[in-house]
Amino acid sequence: MKVKDFYIRDITAILEDETVSRVLKILSRQKVTGVPVVNEDYKVVGFISENDIIRAALPSYFSLLQSASFIPDLNQFVRNLKKISNKPVSGIMTKPAIVIKESTPLLHAADLMIRHSLKILPVVDDEERLIGVITRMKILDAVSREENTNR
Repeated sequence: MKVKDFYIRDITAILEDETVSRVLKILSRQKVTGVPVVNEDYKVVGFISENDIIRAALPSYFSLLQSASFIPDLNQFVRNLKKISNKPVSGIMTKPAIVIKESTPLLHAADLMIRHSLKILPVVDDEERLIGVITRMKILDAVSREENTNR
C-alpha cells in the first residue's frame, strides 16, 4: 500500500504571510488541527497547527499543558492570543515541515507520524510542491480495509 492510494487531494493550504487569526478561522471551519504552509510556488515551507498557536500564545505554559492538569490564567491566554493574532504564521509555524512523497509506502508514513507525533503529513510531488495530505484516520481506514479483505 502506498500513500498515493489514500491521501486527500482536496486540501487547504496557506501562504506564510497569512495571519494567525485567519488560520484559526480556517482550522475551525475546516475542522482540522493544522494546515501546510506554502510559498508562491506551492512548495511546502512549514506547517501550522493548533499546538503551534497555543505554544506561541502561552510559551511558558506549553510544557505544563502537556504533562499536568494545569490550567493557565484564561485572561492571559486571551491577551496573548490577541497579541499574535495579526502576526504572520511564518513566525510560529513548525519548519521545516516533515513531508512525504506519494510513492512512499503507507507504513513509512505511519511510522513518521508516530515518531513525530503528527496528525497530518503533507504529500509532495518530485518538485516538492504540495499535492495533498495524509492523515492518521486515512491510514487507519486503509489498514482496517486491508485487514477485512484478508479475512
